[in-house]
Amino acid sequence: MAPKKLKNKATKASIRKPTRPAKNVAKKAAKKIAKTAKGVTKPTAAKSLLGKPAPNFSLPLDDGGTLSLTSLRGKRVVLYFYPKDDTPGCTVEACAFRDRLPGFSGANAAVIGVSKDSVASHSKFRTKFKLNFPLASDDGKVCEAYGVWKQKSMYGRTYMGIERSTFIIDEHGSVRAEWRKVSVAGHADEVSKALAVL
Repeated sequence: MAPKKLKNKATKASIRKPTRPAKNVAKKAAKKIAKTAKGVTKPTAAKSLLGKPAPNFSLPLDDGGTLSLTSLRGKRVVLYFYPKDDTPGCTVEACAFRDRLPGFSGANAAVIGVSKDSVASHSKFRTKFKLNFPLASDDGKVCEAYGVWKQKSMYGRTYMGIERSTFIIDEHGSVRAEWRKVSVAGHADEVSKALAVL
């Protein structure tokens, strides 16, 4: 009789319902994801600014000064957004603009680099690579205004960051050219060619 009882217990155990239904597990996971997402800025839609007035700004510079877009009226502006100071791609891009600056100046154009790094970080970066144009520090508002604050992914992790982008703004403050999701190689040359025909 004893073996029979054991068999019955084993049978009951094998058909016992799980104590936590899968539905509840899914609900808890969804709540956890929603909680984690709270307070995270949603990515800005990439709407073209071509032919539109460039969003104005007034930003602190690496040298301690402040620069506004309106103060550059009458000149063309190459405004480029990059993810982070002193990283491989951003360094190559900055040095390419540095080397191209004489040609840009000849085309009556100023170059301004923008990222969310601090002015102290910008100052070190600019000094280290002898950059001959200003770097502006943004708190995120200008990035959002130009639609370059995006959801990015790396090694399976998603996060918010600056999408490498460049804009040419004409003497009257209108956007005449834009590049989004910039590939660093040859980009400064493309901008130089665009300035020559605009």
